[in-house]
Amino acid sequence: MLPISYFLIVSAIVFCIGVYGVMTLRSGIMIMMCVELMINSANVNLVAFSSHFGQMNGQVFALFCIALAAAEAAIGFAILMSIFRSNKNINIDNLNILRW
Repeated sequence: MLPISYFLIVSAIVFCIGVYGVMTLRSGIMIMMCVELMINSANVNLVAFSSHFGQMNGQVFALFCIALAAAEAAIGFAILMSIFRSNKNINIDNLNILRW
């Protein structure tokens, strides 16, 4: 059995990669992928603590988070597709459609 600290270290590394990607990347799809990395690192934490304490609460909550992440990805991808159809570009720096 691996100690919980291994899972927490891996989760922290994946979360930091996701945060770095969100802050530095310009493509909308890449930003969505980095947000998914951050959500999945939180799910790793939930499952690690759940198995460490011998309860199922964290694993059930992780399943709800996975369903929420799938819905978020579908809606985000639909928004990006509509932006691409109107601008022919998904570069976040060039988007100003929310301005008056």
